[in-house]
Amino acid sequence: MPADPTPTVRRRRLGSALRRLREAKDLTLEDAARHLECHKATISRLELGRSGVRTRDLRALLSLYGVTDTARVDAFLEMARKGKESGWWQRHAGVLRPGYTDFIELEAEAAEISCYEPLLVPGLLQTRDYARAVISAYPSVRTEEDVERRIEVRATRQNLLTDGRGVQFWAVIGGAALRSRVGGPETMNRQLRHLLSLAELPNVTLQVLPIDAGEHPGGNGPFVVFTFPLPEESQVVCEEGLITTVYLDSPDEVKTYADALDALRAAALSPRQSHAAIAELLTGR
Repeated sequence: MPADPTPTVRRRRLGSALRRLREAKDLTLEDAARHLECHKATISRLELGRSGVRTRDLRALLSLYGVTDTARVDAFLEMARKGKESGWWQRHAGVLRPGYTDFIELEAEAAEISCYEPLLVPGLLQTRDYARAVISAYPSVRTEEDVERRIEVRATRQNLLTDGRGVQFWAVIGGAALRSRVGGPETMNRQLRHLLSLAELPNVTLQVLPIDAGEHPGGNGPFVVFTFPLPEESQVVCEEGLITTVYLDSPDEVKTYADALDALRAAALSPRQSHAAIAELLTGR
């Protein structure tokens, strides 16, 4: 198990899931190490995502932890295999900050993505013109080449909604985001029409939170909740700021955001009402 000082998101996910399985069986690092005939530091590095794992060792650990269902075992093996690969986003590492590449990797691996965006259309739903206007406003983006590369990254990210993988995407969008003039009236008109089109996809759910919705738990800003295929994996919450990205995955933290998201969904218009509200905005422009 060669050490890796900069673990990938996939390796961290695999390591965390294995740690939870071990702890659920009330086994220690020493117990797992004894089963593999290795040092406990090897198991620790694996659980921290700082080392890869051989197929036979992973199978042995899963057997020790009581994971025998073929589909679950195969899912773990696939995660381990992907942990050795570079994602498409690595080609753009020079122009993207590390926190953003982690975000893209989480997004690419998630089975469900839920988000709240009070002031902007979520990135996965943006048109190229809208994205260009938003990206150009970033203080850290200084050249047209940087703008175009970031637009290409955003466009590639958006493929996961239509590539047949079936990722479920649910967005609660603040009414202010739909009434803004990002990029000018024509850009916003095209963006609103694009939202109506995406809302027809079976794996996309859009809700609009009216400006007059009153008090709600979204006052601290946008956030994203990622849910992954394996039940042993914890959800991950992401809060993205101007220069930093914060990731949270403890059960209490995740529950707080999941509860906030449920409250925002309850306060927002239904998907059908949201569709009508967006269409009305288009008519009134």
